[in-house]
Amino acid sequence: MELSLVFENLSNPSLLFFFLGILSVRAKSTLNIPEGASKFISVYLLFSIGFKGGQELSHGDMNTAMGAVMLVGLLCSVTVPILTFFMLSKRLSSANAAAIAASYGSVSAVTFITAVAFLEQRSLSFGGHMVALMAMMEAPAIIVGTTLLKVFSKGAVEQSVGQMVKHSLTNGSVFLLIGSTLIGFLSSESQAQGIAPFTTDIFKGFLALFLLDMGIQSGKTIQGLWSKGPTPILFALFMPLLLGISISWVSQFIGVGIGDRLLLTVLVASASYIAVPAAMKMAIPDANPGLYTPMALAITFPMNIIIGIPTYFVIIESTL
Repeated sequence: MELSLVFENLSNPSLLFFFLGILSVRAKSTLNIPEGASKFISVYLLFSIGFKGGQELSHGDMNTAMGAVMLVGLLCSVTVPILTFFMLSKRLSSANAAAIAASYGSVSAVTFITAVAFLEQRSLSFGGHMVALMAMMEAPAIIVGTTLLKVFSKGAVEQSVGQMVKHSLTNGSVFLLIGSTLIGFLSSESQAQGIAPFTTDIFKGFLALFLLDMGIQSGKTIQGLWSKGPTPILFALFMPLLLGISISWVSQFIGVGIGDRLLLTVLVASASYIAVPAAMKMAIPDANPGLYTPMALAITFPMNIIIGIPTYFVIIESTL
């Protein structure tokens, strides 16, 4: 792997703000992003990436390669939870294994957004259908995770499949992402240019602030994870990396560009720490959020943005 690419990524201001957030917790600083501001920033990022993805989608025609990359993503959102559940169910409770399975079969919108910024920094394009795929990969993982628990621990799930699908689609982040993508698709290019300063020019600044907040949250949540033993930590660190390396290599056979390949890899290798915890709280109340949330947020997320994205990119470039 090219170390220069890792060092370049480590000098990214957004990533440095993430480290600053972690450092603030360790230093017991009073630094904090107000909850209202944090929610606004996350809404802005989802709105911006969805709108720009919809615009890109309107400029191209769906072809076999696009369909193939979306199919691979959806298949992974089903198979990864199954693999995860059976790997962890012998060491953890079935409820915790199912919640972790749903988290790792689902996706991290912030990791996706960070990968988009990585591509834009290198003037590499990606298809708008990748934004649609990100939204589509939320629900299958949640359904598979809860279904596995329902099969192997009868009566442990408190929601029907229909309720879970509805909750997944009406979750605020997913709903906004789908809606903004649709609006971007329907908007004329000339009209879209009118809000370009808002959707594009200030994007990286808001991303830096959001990663600062993610650093603070990671610093807080990881402290309680050490008491859970080595299994969750090792899984959260190495399983997504192995998945990402595998998909980044396999993606050469799909026939799409570098941008689509990297985003597909990131989607498969990431884990949800926003939508899935909200769904698990209602569907599997016996699962411990102090386990699956910090696994995704405090370990897998920073691993991907520090090591994962540059590694996947180098593998993808080497297979061109």
